[in-house]
Amino acid sequence: MNGIDFLPMFVFVMVFVVVIGFFNERTTKLTYEIALMLFSLVIGGVLYVIYQGTQNLEIGDTLERIFHFNLDEFLTKGVLCFMLFAGSCHMRLKDFAKQKRAITVLSIVATLLGAVFYGICFYLVSLVLHLGLTIPMCLMFGSIVAPTDPIAATSILNKFGLPKNISFLIEGESLLNDGVGVALFVCFSGMVTASKNGNFFLVMFREIFGAVLVGGAVTILCFFIFYKTKNEIRQIFTSILAVSLSYVLCEYFDFSGAIASVVCGVLYSSLRHYFEKKGKEWHLEKFDVFWEVADNLLNSVLYVILGLTFLHILAMPQVILISLLAILCNFIGRGGSLAVSTLIMGPIPDGFDKWNFIKLLTWGGLRGGLCIALAMSAKPMLPDDTEHIIVGATYAIVAFTTIVQGLTMRKVYAGIQKSMEKKQQGGTA
Repeated sequence: MNGIDFLPMFVFVMVFVVVIGFFNERTTKLTYEIALMLFSLVIGGVLYVIYQGTQNLEIGDTLERIFHFNLDEFLTKGVLCFMLFAGSCHMRLKDFAKQKRAITVLSIVATLLGAVFYGICFYLVSLVLHLGLTIPMCLMFGSIVAPTDPIAATSILNKFGLPKNISFLIEGESLLNDGVGVALFVCFSGMVTASKNGNFFLVMFREIFGAVLVGGAVTILCFFIFYKTKNEIRQIFTSILAVSLSYVLCEYFDFSGAIASVVCGVLYSSLRHYFEKKGKEWHLEKFDVFWEVADNLLNSVLYVILGLTFLHILAMPQVILISLLAILCNFIGRGGSLAVSTLIMGPIPDGFDKWNFIKLLTWGGLRGGLCIALAMSAKPMLPDDTEHIIVGATYAIVAFTTIVQGLTMRKVYAGIQKSMEKKQQGGTA
């Protein structure tokens, strides 16, 4: 998409962001992220019907450009670094320390196991349906859909009074497993490319350690100005420079720009709170507001684009069957990884027993923009037929978890509460 086309497309998407958001606020009152994707899917379906039936070349050309919007370029060469930074720069590490063992296990162990379990399940699906996916491809697919989305999960769960500790645990897992998911994607995609050139360990070392080195070095240099300046706007500018420069350098040197972005965010948060402990008085209200607004804007735009460009799902062979099996594999991978993780994560907070904890986090494990970004990043490594399957199935999982799981989350939690109350009554009887 060239510069001339960008502004009209942005205006087009923002119309939906504003109108759907306002309509939902006044009428349907759904969770914001759910409303954006749900109504965008409906509108996208209507536009697709019009596209199929129109004889007007100008209308048809306009709709085709919408349906084939270059989401890959928009994410990987545009906003992904800012989305990752915004999601990680507000982490309060002193709060994480209260549940560091549980959050570490969920964000690292559960994400790793979820990727592996999913990959194994989908490999079996591939064998049965003769899809032609290799084990490395399926493991890479598992790493794509393993990270949960912090924006959607916390905004939905906080609506119905989830206990503070369990809510923070879910939020902490969602924030940290973005970086873990990206690292796993680099590892497993390295296995896919290694099958062609045999350089798996070289790819791993270059992508991960190079990204950490670049992200750390650039952030420390920019944070020096952040620390010294008293101008709040300039502080915001240093963070934008840090994450964008890190991402560009990593792209140039073939490192992982996504990992570097997470490193920038975590370092900004860590250094900020380190100097707070040392007595530094910050005035960072504008910084916090800016990145909160940026996070919400970019995610809102992404949800609308996902809804309007649902044709990626239709490009799959056996679209309904593969979508359903991909969603089933997602439940198996998420539930299985949580079942193992609860064995080593220590006490479960707020009186949750193991089964209800697994049930809550499995159903509350919503997927978002990072999964789509990773799927798009995998396209150059895959044959066309395999790429259609992985991108389409990722779309299906994101749509299902956001809309279906998101809309039914209140009922699931109410059922969990009743189950826990019955157990407590049985224990005291």
